[in-house]
Amino acid sequence: MYRIVTKYLVLSYLLFCVLLCSLTLFPSLVYYQDFVHTAYASEASSSGEDYNIDDDDNFNDTPYGGKREPSQPVLNDPNLQIELVSEGLQLPTQMAFIGPNDILVLEKDTGMVKRIVNGAIQEEPILDVNVATAFERGLLGIAIAENDTDAIQGNASTVYLYYTESGQDGTDECSGSTSCSEENGPLGNRLYRYELVDNKLVNPQLLLDLPASPGSSHNGGPMLIGPDNNIYLPIGEVSYQSGQISNKDDGPPPDGRGGILRIAQDGEAVQPSILGDQHPLDMYYAYGIRNSFGLTFDPITGNLWDTENGPGYGDEINLVDPGFNSGWSRVQGIWEREDYYGGPVAPDQPDDLVDFDGKGKYSTPEFTWERPVGATSIKFMDSDKLGIEYQNDMFVGDLNNGNLYHFDLSEDRNQLLLDAPLRDKIANNQDELYEVILGRGFNGITDIEVGPDGYLYVLSYAGEIFRISSKG
Repeated sequence: MYRIVTKYLVLSYLLFCVLLCSLTLFPSLVYYQDFVHTAYASEASSSGEDYNIDDDDNFNDTPYGGKREPSQPVLNDPNLQIELVSEGLQLPTQMAFIGPNDILVLEKDTGMVKRIVNGAIQEEPILDVNVATAFERGLLGIAIAENDTDAIQGNASTVYLYYTESGQDGTDECSGSTSCSEENGPLGNRLYRYELVDNKLVNPQLLLDLPASPGSSHNGGPMLIGPDNNIYLPIGEVSYQSGQISNKDDGPPPDGRGGILRIAQDGEAVQPSILGDQHPLDMYYAYGIRNSFGLTFDPITGNLWDTENGPGYGDEINLVDPGFNSGWSRVQGIWEREDYYGGPVAPDQPDDLVDFDGKGKYSTPEFTWERPVGATSIKFMDSDKLGIEYQNDMFVGDLNNGNLYHFDLSEDRNQLLLDAPLRDKIANNQDELYEVILGRGFNGITDIEVGPDGYLYVLSYAGEIFRISSKG
């Protein structure tokens, strides 16, 4: 009996050693399942439709989670250098320059707009608003009117803010990203116009009041002012997928979510409208969008591009023409949606999409990650400060890995210039991304901007701002 027990103890010990070695040498075996579920937000709908267990709230990703460790970024180009500009921010989501070495930064959960001058965070925030904070709710977007960016302290400058407004900070309760209590719920996803006067944001004017329920994810946020001086604001479907705007033909009409909205700076819809004259359809520039954390205009062509986030598959980079239908919730990436992880490859022109009397047009992504990376900010380098080899090229960040991607564009600038193995426009695995990763180790990129000095600035969710410049 003693020998039998000893034998089993020895075998158990050997198996434990083998398992320990496997986890050490192949850690991806442990975190692959978590990695798949960090694609920004859960796909599960609260609309009452049936869904696979993989869509359940127990599998929610929590991209806007707690405090992260400091970043340790590295660049793959020896001719470039990176330096820390500022640190100590709390879960920053977006930034905007109001002058050289003068940056406004949004903190997601505090509801504070911080001002950073010469790398130093000013002691008092220039604004503190009440925000809901569950999952992807919070202080999410900022844009500064282009004709006011040269204003200095003491003179008025126009600033637009987009946030999930609440009666009090962080009182919303959600058991998952698609299941929230109505008690202490948010007031709405709201766009305000402010004036920056004497180092304070004052005179708020409500421009848009958009849905902020039933879920706490897919609120979008990274708005910008376009070359036409109109505001472009992406908002996801807020975990509601039964509407026409999410390609359900028999669903309710558009209600201000699930697309890219275009409005004038006074909050009115731009005329002529693109998809229809009925409000709020008249505000939509694009639709069929699950969620987006990145929006930018090409400085050469004026074309609009975005990043979009899939569930367990299909993060995207898209060229967004007026009336663009991105395909959600029928298609994500290049795949039909059968469950959290996708389905078969969709036809180039799916026949079950809502087109608003032929005014909406579907097109496939210009780039797709098969495994989600949490694609976030997208920016064109409209400067030669990094060298002519980067001038007017595209840069994209991700949250899950903290990677900074660099893409060349085709001669007509309607496609990305991709070599094998990405020539099919799909990153099937991490190895295929090697040639397009310029930097790594940022510990979650939430924003990328080109500063007044012409250098590239990267905002990390760990609370830091970095500047990338040339060594030459």
